[in-house]
Amino acid sequence: MSAYPVEALLRPAIELCSALAAFACAALALLAPQLLMLPGGLGTGCAAVLGALGLVRTAQGLRVLRYRARLTHLSHYRVSCARIPQRAHKVFLGRGFRWSQKHTQRLRDTLHPAVQGYLQPPALYRLLHRRASAATSRKAIGGQPALHGVEPHERTVWMDRAERVGHTLVLGTTRVGKTRLAELLIAQDIARGDTVIVFDPKGDAGLLRRVHAEARRAHRDRDFFVFHLGFPEHSARYNAIGNFSRITEVATRIANQLPNEGNSAAFREFAWRFVNIIARALVALGRTPNYRQVNRYINDIEPLFIEYAEDHLTRTGAPGWRKRVGEIAESIKERNLPAALRGRSARAIALMRYLPGHTRYDPVLDGLISAFKYDRTYFDKIVSSVGPLMEKLTTGAIAELISPGEEGGDARPIFEWLDVIRRRGIVYVGLDALSDTTVASAVGNSMFADLVSVAGHIYKHGTGDGHVGSQRPSVSIHADEFNELIGDEFVPLLNKAGGAGFQVTAYTQTWSDVEARIGNRAKAGQVAGNFNTLVMLRVKELATARMLTDQLPEVEVHTLMSVSGVNDSAEPASGVDFRSRNEDRISVFKAPMLSPAELIALPKGQAFALLEGGQLWKLRMPLPEAAPARALPEELAEIAQGMQRAHAARPHSHPSRSPRA
Repeated sequence: MSAYPVEALLRPAIELCSALAAFACAALALLAPQLLMLPGGLGTGCAAVLGALGLVRTAQGLRVLRYRARLTHLSHYRVSCARIPQRAHKVFLGRGFRWSQKHTQRLRDTLHPAVQGYLQPPALYRLLHRRASAATSRKAIGGQPALHGVEPHERTVWMDRAERVGHTLVLGTTRVGKTRLAELLIAQDIARGDTVIVFDPKGDAGLLRRVHAEARRAHRDRDFFVFHLGFPEHSARYNAIGNFSRITEVATRIANQLPNEGNSAAFREFAWRFVNIIARALVALGRTPNYRQVNRYINDIEPLFIEYAEDHLTRTGAPGWRKRVGEIAESIKERNLPAALRGRSARAIALMRYLPGHTRYDPVLDGLISAFKYDRTYFDKIVSSVGPLMEKLTTGAIAELISPGEEGGDARPIFEWLDVIRRRGIVYVGLDALSDTTVASAVGNSMFADLVSVAGHIYKHGTGDGHVGSQRPSVSIHADEFNELIGDEFVPLLNKAGGAGFQVTAYTQTWSDVEARIGNRAKAGQVAGNFNTLVMLRVKELATARMLTDQLPEVEVHTLMSVSGVNDSAEPASGVDFRSRNEDRISVFKAPMLSPAELIALPKGQAFALLEGGQLWKLRMPLPEAAPARALPEELAEIAQGMQRAHAARPHSHPSRSPRA
């Protein structure tokens, strides 16, 4: 049937009639050849030929029936995580087929009014299916089954692992399988031995359970960390600004959280300079910067100036500087001071006056002196832009979570990205964005900036302690709801970290969410351009659907048109009164290979994917079975229960326990 220009699969299976006739004649030829006036030997041969014809026609008829059945329903596709296919250099995506012009043609054929009867399952089947679904509590996958049914022969779909460093974007509306796809990919990454980092801004208890279950299955649960802003009392700790390649990264990570439009740009630049002065001084004193220290010295830089100035004079100053500074301090009269220095301590003013001419130039000290000289009223107005942000980051139990190092007796572990990568660890990051978007965004973007810095180190030096050429492990980063995380730090993570083995898989509902978060269409396009692989589940926004369909070519589609006509005869003497004509005409026109309407009608757990250089594949992803609750340790089980309670009701409540696994 494929040799004809137009397939005719949506029709009655008439081949079965001819198959029945062939089998009947074969039986007669074999059992009663005399009825067909055949000699005995010839009857056996005719029976064999007719039987073969019957088998061929039966196969052709069954093909039509199977094709029609797949257009009306698809069975649930489930696989246990223990049986997910594994290959060293491939990533399993599910079952499906490569989409071509043939499938576009078949999908167009289903829209013809004359074939709609073939797209409805029989009434008996619908009744039995409803009863079976109710008995097994299975939810309907919805959508248009014909999108996958147009190809009866699906196969296992693999993606080349080397394509992962080109990064993957997964788009799909709520409750269509994004998180389940994430679980499928995360399970393979953990089983393969990659470093796995999962960012979960909103908190999905099922995802936490799955990540831990897979870590335990791979015997890697000893290297599993949970960082959760919603449960700071028991979470692992992380210093969001304590690790950097350049000291200026500290100020950049904080200033990037501030507004950068209109008059706010000037305040942001000043805040960056002031935070940079503080960070340089802290590092020079041998202290690790954190949010609490920055917040403390933003509000009062005088103690830091005194500490650094005295340390500098101790190392480089002339003997007797302490006595001389004390004498200057005693001679200071408040009424004689300029307005900007009134209210400052006498020792700080004495140090400021003593330093010029008594020690060599120090850029850090020079920056501290310039900040110290600012008029307090003017200074308070300038730093007011960064003050609210720092207040949020240093209030309550979260301050101890993201600013570790100052308190003693805290048993909660502290992790750093380079150490996690060296030990091929697994980190689940819960940012609790539903409770406080500002804090979640600030911490998430600081983590991304830290990862970019670590990627630069790995690219230049490997993961060893300065040993060039040490092995670069794969670092799989899964960013669920990444529109909540997107910022200026995310772009370099996409376009620069691939060389260090970082492979990002980002999940979001619509691309407009990303554009709204970034606030700039051009920057959003820059982000989209860094994803080489696109997986699109059901979406509800046309602009998002067009991200896929606009990348596809147009194809030629055939349409069959019936033409009938009757003409009177122009020659009365010819004996012909009229002439009739019946024709089937095949016309060809250009049509998109896929339209946004098809993406909007996708069933749950199904997707279209652009893989390996723009090859369009239709996927049916397996739905992993739920992780059993007993697989979680007691502490993590309480975290998961708390996440479920927080998801069910607001404001969310904090559970009593929840540490690192």
